[in-house]
Amino acid sequence: MSNEVLSGLTVAIVALPLAIAFGITATGTSDGALIGLYGAIFAGLFAAIFGGTPAQVTGPTGPITVVATGVIAAHGLEAGFVAFIMAGLFQILFGLCRVGALIRYIPHPVISGFMGGIALIIILGEIDQVRNSFLVVAITIVFMLVSARVLKSIPSSLVALVAITAALQLTDSLLHDLRIGPVLLNSAIDYIGHIPESVPTITIPELSGSLILSLVLPALSIALLGSIDSLLTSVVMDNITGTRHRSNKELVGQGLGNIASGLFGGLASAGATVRSVVNVKSGGRTALSAATHSVILLALVTGLGNIVQYIPLPVLSGILIVTAIGMFDWDGLRKAHTSPKGDVAVMFTTMLVTVLVDLTVAVVIGVALSLLIHAINSRQYRAVIVQHDTDTYRIEGPLSFLSVDRVFHTLSNLGSKLSLSLHKVSYMDLSGAKALLTFIEHSHRTGIDLDIKDLPPHLENTLIALAHEEQRDKVGAAIADRD
Repeated sequence: MSNEVLSGLTVAIVALPLAIAFGITATGTSDGALIGLYGAIFAGLFAAIFGGTPAQVTGPTGPITVVATGVIAAHGLEAGFVAFIMAGLFQILFGLCRVGALIRYIPHPVISGFMGGIALIIILGEIDQVRNSFLVVAITIVFMLVSARVLKSIPSSLVALVAITAALQLTDSLLHDLRIGPVLLNSAIDYIGHIPESVPTITIPELSGSLILSLVLPALSIALLGSIDSLLTSVVMDNITGTRHRSNKELVGQGLGNIASGLFGGLASAGATVRSVVNVKSGGRTALSAATHSVILLALVTGLGNIVQYIPLPVLSGILIVTAIGMFDWDGLRKAHTSPKGDVAVMFTTMLVTVLVDLTVAVVIGVALSLLIHAINSRQYRAVIVQHDTDTYRIEGPLSFLSVDRVFHTLSNLGSKLSLSLHKVSYMDLSGAKALLTFIEHSHRTGIDLDIKDLPPHLENTLIALAHEEQRDKVGAAIADRD
């Protein structure tokens, strides 16, 4: 239990600057600091208690913030809270209708492109702050990158927030209209300003038929993106812990969290990958650690007003930019030249549509394009598992996003010794390759004696090209017969 509480404390420290930054970005005002924190507190608490992914941490995230920003700008803050509540109701409906299983059919390139597009939107949204306070933003980014390497036990965002905020209390006047020749490095530094200290209370929003109708599509967008964001984090958690989340229960938990957040005046939230990974690596394994993070944030909120007012907005901008940079699938981008060309096209198309058109439209177009590419490359819908004899199995058909979850979930439950033939795999996309690499890693970690036979050369080349260094060693150990 002590590990769970300490892990919750660690995650709360990580979540604090991110919740404040996302809240201010979504609302465009200093009041957003509390709104972001309330989202982390109430959505985080209810999703932890009622969700289906142990130790997953919920709070404001990039995708949710991007959509919430548009809703608040178009309809106002109070209507935004109504939209968050409606989004929660949609998510509960998704869970009851068992929509959660569909996350397994979103191709890896679509996810990669979508997250890259979100990262670009966040970075572009900070351009004005960069223009006004380039030097402070740059110092924050460099400070975070250096401290992440030197002080690995302390979140770099918190180190930057505390150190630079303290330094600016002494050097603020020196940075006004700072130039090198004609080049303006810093014009002025904006601060959050005073925010009222108060205990959050439930507020029942005023509703009307016309308001609800106008918010149906925005709320549905928040629900869809929040569900995708949360369930992707659940998949990451599964890979780390070796467990299997309950996707539909997770959607119900997320829905209850967003309803609570909207009622208490908080920002819509979703499962947060970085915070969840920090929780697990800090020793958190149950809902207690995630719930503790929310309780600690609530305790901090009642006394933050006099401190938060001194936080510089360009520091928060730098934290958001570093966070956005971390959202890119850098491994996928570096290996784009060795990945299947169709998948690379899907990734960049999804990224562009996310930035230029709409987030939901981007996911729909990315999945549709992936289905088209799958149809071109294989006439067979999905792969099947054929058993030869005890502990010996063969995969037949296309190892693609349409079947990898079912295939490898089945194989992972077949015992501690497994011989797998792949010579009848007709086609393997990026999702299939990533899933196979993950399965090989999972087998090595859990003690499954895995050998892969009859691996066609073109599939082996793809696996080796996409694997990182540790995975290459495990792939080599698993391949029993290269001929």
